[in-house]
Amino acid sequence: MTAFDYAGRLDRARRQMAERKVDVLLASVGSDLPYLTGYRAMPLERLTMAVIPQQGEPILVIPELEAARVATDAGTFSVRSWSETDDVISLVAGLIGGASTAMITDQTWAVFLLALQEALPGTAFRSARPVTEALRIIKEPAEIELLRRAGSSADTVAGLLAAHRFAGKSEARVSREIAGLLEENGTDVAGFAIVASGPNGASPHHEPGERVIREGDAIVIDFGGTVGGYGSDTTRMFHVGEPPARYREVHEIVRAAQRAAIDTVAPGVPAESVDAAARKVITAAGYGDYFIHRTGHGIGLDGHEDPYIVAGNDQLLDVGMAFSIEPGIYLPGEFGIRIEDIVICTEAGADRLNRSPRSVAIVD
Repeated sequence: MTAFDYAGRLDRARRQMAERKVDVLLASVGSDLPYLTGYRAMPLERLTMAVIPQQGEPILVIPELEAARVATDAGTFSVRSWSETDDVISLVAGLIGGASTAMITDQTWAVFLLALQEALPGTAFRSARPVTEALRIIKEPAEIELLRRAGSSADTVAGLLAAHRFAGKSEARVSREIAGLLEENGTDVAGFAIVASGPNGASPHHEPGERVIREGDAIVIDFGGTVGGYGSDTTRMFHVGEPPARYREVHEIVRAAQRAAIDTVAPGVPAESVDAAARKVITAAGYGDYFIHRTGHGIGLDGHEDPYIVAGNDQLLDVGMAFSIEPGIYLPGEFGIRIEDIVICTEAGADRLNRSPRSVAIVD
């Protein structure tokens, strides 16, 4: 298991809190908690919350039945467990004390935030995102290595799928097969496998169903999982039998759009400029109305996180940012095409973490 410097992360969080004049940061379910402490809370109705003061020792408040899952050998926080009959809101409120300003992580259940606001009427609550985003958006070398391993596993599976039989199988069955291939080839946990065949490919987030794949179908396969908690997210195109000329033409437009976007990636470039580069190619080819989503999203402990590669986001790219580049064209009633790679922003531009072929794989 990769060892991260959680004490260093907490120190950086405290410096951010001091700059913003925040007394305490509260981290509950979601990925901010494991980023800061190494512990990922189960998304239960029982409250788990790290209380991280600007000064003083962080305390992880956790249900008693979950306490055995917490590793405290790093010495960066102490654990306060609570039993089923305890008033956990009063417990956390007591730890927050007289804080005038508290930041709370975005994925905290609303019921707990509302209860804390009622218990602490003198405390102003803010989103912790300005702090957690600033910490998490630049990936550490060890994080990049896990992303690279996850991408390599996905590439292996993409290669296996190029020799896979699809015809006669349902989308749902192929999705299950992909999950198995991921876990057999280096992925710790298979997260998702979109299999969208024929006209279903025009729905970017199609849920694999019982439609049986047949000769002449184009297939969008978007899949990923995690290695050490860090994700992969790859989309490749498959066609049962020889694709028609129009399909190949549209596929090449999407490939050109992806190349243009990747060539735009560099430190100091606004995220929206990468989106614009892909969109320009697709629009010039006459398919602008059929590119119906952003060009990319950040990836790390979450499958979707900052930075978002989308119009209106003027955030400047920086070395160490990790995100997808995934333009697409979706023609209702016909087919969809999307090509997706994860890249790291480096001084030299985009470092692709996916190496598998981006051409159409002709399959049986």
